[in-house]
Amino acid sequence: MTEMLFRHDPYMREAIGTVTAHTPEGGVVLDATIFYPTGGGQPGDSGALHWQDRVLEIATTLKGSGGDEIVLVPAEAAALPPVGTAVRQALDWERRYRHMRVHTGLHLLSVVIPLPVTGGAVAAEKGRLDFNMPEALDDKDALQAALQELIDRDLPVREDWISEAELTANPELVKTMSVKPPVGRGPVRLVRIGDGATQIDLQPCGGTHVASTGEIGRIRIGKVEKKGAQNRRVNMHLAN
Repeated sequence: MTEMLFRHDPYMREAIGTVTAHTPEGGVVLDATIFYPTGGGQPGDSGALHWQDRVLEIATTLKGSGGDEIVLVPAEAAALPPVGTAVRQALDWERRYRHMRVHTGLHLLSVVIPLPVTGGAVAAEKGRLDFNMPEALDDKDALQAALQELIDRDLPVREDWISEAELTANPELVKTMSVKPPVGRGPVRLVRIGDGATQIDLQPCGGTHVASTGEIGRIRIGKVEKKGAQNRRVNMHLAN
């Protein structure tokens, strides 16, 4: 099992880990990692591993076949750090931080468009959510202004944990129709935006997020695309 250090602190840029395995495809598994694996619409992290005088560039990060291991995928075939080696992990921080800003912005987008979410994706420059939205948006400019207002309130972003039984008893917490939280794996992580009377969102999510909405910065609503009879895709861009 790989300890997910990014869960404890998504702002960690470097950390030491020990190689526990190599995959048949040439990936590296560590006992603990700051690299987020592809999942929930968010891309896997990239960066590098350093040991002795060697550097291994990491192109992306994936979940292992069993779900308990995280696999760091080299950018090209190269000699891997041997099992048992302590390595220094270094994230491509700028890319990760933009993922965090976009991902948190999409949570807020689901607040200003209170409709069921049918899909979504995060990238370094923009993100998108697909909604069960039969009718077109009335005013894209008003939507952008409402989203920016929530961002500018600089609300705290926190995590909570609930049991699977509690989640089952509160199905309204799950906004996504296409992706459901994993079951049979213990407590479920919730991401909360705002505290007490200022809380505006609470939903299950395993991704990485900024600590306050103000870190998202300026955004721009891009294309709103029709995707089938019931669905529309809303694109959100980072403007800085």
